[in-house]
Amino acid sequence: MIGAGMGAMAAAARLAVAGHRVTVYERSATYGGAVGSFEREGFVFDTGPALLHLPAVWRDLFLKTGREPLEKCVGLVQVDPASRHLFADGAEVSLPNASRAGIVSALEAALGAGAGERWGEFLGRARDAWDRSRRPLLEEPLWSDWRMLERDPYPAPRQRRLLRSRQASTVAEIGAWELADPRLAALLEGCALGYGLDPRHAPASAALLPYMEQTFGSWYVEGGLRELARAVYERCLARRVEFVFGAEVTAVVERDGRAAGVELADGTAVDADHVVAGADAAGLVGRELWKDGDIRPRQEAGGEPLPGRFTVLLALRGAGSPTAHRSVVHSPDTGAEAAAVFGGRVAELPTVTVLRPDDPRTRPDGGHEAVSVSATVAGHGGSVDWHDKALRERYAEVLIDTAERAFAGETAAGGIRERLLWQEILTPAETGRISPPSLAGPGGRHLHPANTTGLPGLYLVGGLAHPGGGLAHAGMSGALVAGLIVEGPGFRGSQ
Repeated sequence: MIGAGMGAMAAAARLAVAGHRVTVYERSATYGGAVGSFEREGFVFDTGPALLHLPAVWRDLFLKTGREPLEKCVGLVQVDPASRHLFADGAEVSLPNASRAGIVSALEAALGAGAGERWGEFLGRARDAWDRSRRPLLEEPLWSDWRMLERDPYPAPRQRRLLRSRQASTVAEIGAWELADPRLAALLEGCALGYGLDPRHAPASAALLPYMEQTFGSWYVEGGLRELARAVYERCLARRVEFVFGAEVTAVVERDGRAAGVELADGTAVDADHVVAGADAAGLVGRELWKDGDIRPRQEAGGEPLPGRFTVLLALRGAGSPTAHRSVVHSPDTGAEAAAVFGGRVAELPTVTVLRPDDPRTRPDGGHEAVSVSATVAGHGGSVDWHDKALRERYAEVLIDTAERAFAGETAAGGIRERLLWQEILTPAETGRISPPSLAGPGGRHLHPANTTGLPGLYLVGGLAHPGGGLAHAGMSGALVAGLIVEGPGFRGSQ
């Protein structure tokens, strides 16, 4: 196993239970991949994803790999309200967790007559897209005839546009034509941006992302999401998975036309019946991994790196009184924001997410608060150099200025700057790119490579492979890879 990310560990635990001897080689000093944390002076912050969606994926892993269920290994708390949204016109709304009726009512009350009804109708169509694409996109290996997924499953109603009938084919068109309210459009487009998708071009099938969150809920892991990574790691150890940290794999060994092991940076060669790569494997193999017609890794558009996330970790004095765990301060122009993010520029008015966990495990005592603010930004290494100290500090100020809206009215403790002890800045230069989930739609442009490869015995797992990025998707990829190895090419997914 190459890499100790969440998808790789999910596969490792399942394979070990099935009787395989599994060794994980990880070049860094720890496990979890993007699910990291930062600790200083009693403050604890997630540095990757911070909320859990579709916890059933991880419940299934713990059920299938041992007697202790997930809730016995981590504290899992429903976040309610699921999110608070602040719009450019001054309107705001708090959306309840996993309640379509409650969400519709909240939007109707906050944004005016018809807003909730339109969002409810949109969620109904998004549910149809979910039902049509759930198995091939999440629960089954990617079909060899993946072109069946070129058809967008979102049932967009026909609209009269420029003297002819048209259907929304992108997230932005859904917002403009179906939701018909700039605040509802910002709600949808901001969600797409958070997953690393360009709402101007992302297929309408991306509607299933807010549907998934609002239907199955948002969950917080007590102590931070890093605790889930710890629990999965400990489950692997309990099933006798061996981890070797500080061990960089430099090549996949091929013998008799199939993967037969790995070679490490120190020259050590390790034999294996199967090799599972939780990282980009193309550079580790001395041959082309994909045939004509296969889905290949996502390419950078226009020469610019794929987007990442800019995050500021804030250690605050004083006990805050947050009205929501997650607040989103929406950009007044998501289209302009997306153009900057995907065009290699710094967005002047970004959509900013503020996370304020009311969790004593994340702060030194009740007189302090650990807060993070983040935005999706252009990737590192193209037109934007996130190593630039002046740029980092300037953009941190932009995010803090925007995030102050989420603190308005807290007279007891005050805003961010009055309470700030210190801050830590993380950019795509440190945390890498965002890997979006797989989506059906024209051209298969939003699909990820299959878990099997053109080299027999070599498998791909995690955010760079089917079914794409996201914590739930990583767990699904681990289940798919384990099924393919244990049951062989006839494996068709969970039943």
